[in-house]
Amino acid sequence: MKLAFYGRVSTEDAQDPQASRAWQLKRSRDLVSPLDHEIVAEFFDIGQSRSLPWRRRPQAAALLEEVKSATRRFDGIVIGEPQRAFYGHQFSMTFPVLTHYGVALFVPEVGGAVDPDSDAHEIVMSLFGGMSKSERTRIQKRTKSSMHELARNTDRFLGGRPPYGYRLADVGPHPNPAKAAAGQRAHRLIADETTASNVRLIFELYATGDHGLNAIAQRLTDEGIASPSASDPARNRHRDPRGWSAASVRAILKNPTYTGFRVWGKQEKVETLADVEDVAAGSVTRMRWREGAEWVRPEQRTHEAIVDPELFEAVAHRFAARAPSSIRATRRSTRPYPLAGLVLCGHCGRRMQGMWVPNRKAGTGRTLYRCEIGKSRAISAELADHPRSVHLNQAHVLPQLDRELGALLSDQGRLRAAVARPVTGSAELGAIRTKISETQKVIDNLVEAIGRGLISDAVTAQLAAMESEKKLLELRVSKIAGAEPRGVAQEIDAALVRFAGIADALALATDEERGQLYRALDLQLTYDSTTKRAQVTLDPLGACIEKSVRRGT
Repeated sequence: MKLAFYGRVSTEDAQDPQASRAWQLKRSRDLVSPLDHEIVAEFFDIGQSRSLPWRRRPQAAALLEEVKSATRRFDGIVIGEPQRAFYGHQFSMTFPVLTHYGVALFVPEVGGAVDPDSDAHEIVMSLFGGMSKSERTRIQKRTKSSMHELARNTDRFLGGRPPYGYRLADVGPHPNPAKAAAGQRAHRLIADETTASNVRLIFELYATGDHGLNAIAQRLTDEGIASPSASDPARNRHRDPRGWSAASVRAILKNPTYTGFRVWGKQEKVETLADVEDVAAGSVTRMRWREGAEWVRPEQRTHEAIVDPELFEAVAHRFAARAPSSIRATRRSTRPYPLAGLVLCGHCGRRMQGMWVPNRKAGTGRTLYRCEIGKSRAISAELADHPRSVHLNQAHVLPQLDRELGALLSDQGRLRAAVARPVTGSAELGAIRTKISETQKVIDNLVEAIGRGLISDAVTAQLAAMESEKKLLELRVSKIAGAEPRGVAQEIDAALVRFAGIADALALATDEERGQLYRALDLQLTYDSTTKRAQVTLDPLGACIEKSVRRGT
C-alpha cells in the first residue's frame, strides 16, 4: 500500500524542525515497512499549534484536499505520534472523513491501521487527543507562572524589544544551564545616552500642558530627532521611519517602565472560538489588555529610571483629565471593504484607510479609501509635498479592475505565460545565501570569543545585530523561493482550472467575495492622486494592470 506521511512541529515544542521531522518519519517507516507499505508523499507542518484543526494547518489541509482527489497518490496515511497530529476531539472530526474516502490511518500506538469499527481503537485515539490537550495546557500554565515570578522577583530583562530610551546590557550567562551552554546571555535595561534625553523632553513638554501629542511629534521631527523606528531600523523594518507619530509619543508617555519599575503582563493571550456556529473550526488566539490592577509590578526598582515618578504622575493626571472628552466608543464596521489593506498611497507608500461617506438620501453613499498622514504623524521634510488629503472612490476602481482581472484570468495563453515565466530569482538567491554563510561565520567567531571570556557590550551588540541580519536574510530567501513559479505542466494546468470561470463569477460576486479573491491573488493597488492613475500588481501571477481612474479626487 502507498502511504502519505503526516507530521507536525510547533514553536512551543522548542525542537529543531529538521530533527523533529526526521524522528517522526523514522517512527512511521518503522511501523509500515514490515507490512510492505511504502511512503510516497510527505506532509509536515512547521510552526503550527496542535490546537489548530487540520483544515487550518497548511500541510494538513493540503493532505485532506488530496484525500478527496480522484488522482491522489496514496491509499493511507501514517503518523509518527498521535499527540502531534490530533488535539482534543480532532480525531473524531477527521477520521470519519478519511474513512469516507477509503483512506486508512496507521498509528504506532495502535500497532498498525486504526479500525473504524473498533471501540477500543477509538477510545485509545481519543485518549491521546486528550493527553495532547492536557500537555499543551500544562506547558502554558507552567510558563505563565514562571514568568509571573520572574517579573516579580528579578531585575533580568524578560525579552522583547527594549523601550525607546533604553538598551540592553550583558549581565552574564543565562541562568538556565542549557541556554547558557548554547551561548545565550542574560540582560538588563540601562539608559541609552543618545535617546534617554529625548524621553525626558517628551514628558516635560506634555506635563506643562502647552503641547499635545501631535505638537510634540511635529517638534521632534522638525528638530531632526530620530523616531523610535529610525533609531533602531533593524527591529522596526515594518514601521515608517519618516518622522514621529502621535501614537509613538503616546506610547512613551503611558509606559511606566521609564520610572525604573518593569511592569509585565499588561496584555494576555485569550483563546476564543473562530466560529461560534462551527466548534470544529477551533479557536483563535488574540491579545487582550488586562486591568491595571492585574499587571505584575515588582516591589523594588529593576533598572535605571529615566523619568521621576512625580513627572510620570503629572503626565498621568493630564491624561486622566482629558479622558472623558477623548474616549470614543470602539465600533467595528460591518460594511465590507473589498480593497481594505490593499490600496497604497503613491505619495507616501502608506496603506489607505477605507471609509463610508453617506449621501443626503438615506441608505446611499460612497466608499472611499483615504490617506491623511498629517492627522496621525508629523510631516517630515521628505513628505512636505504630500497632499493634505488623498481620496480614492471605490466606484471608480472596481468595475474596471474586475474587467481587467476577468480578461487576464480568462486569457489562457497570457495566464499560462505568467504562471510558467522563467525563474529570475536564482542569481539573487545565490547572493543572499552567500551572505547568510558569511554572516554565520561572523556569528560563530563572536560566540567563540564570548566563550573565551571576551565579553563586552560591543561584542554582545554585534552578535545580536548579526543574528538579526541572518534572520532577515533567511526570511528574504523564503520569500523569493516561495515566489518562484513552478514550471511543472500539471501544476500550471491545475492553476488554470482554478482560475477558470472567475471572470463570470466576478460579475455576480459580493464585495466580501471580491475581497477574498483579491487577497488570494496578492493584489496590491498603488494610487497617485496627482496623475489620477492606479497601478495594480498581482503576485504570484506576475501580471501588472495599469489604468486611469475616472474623476479621481
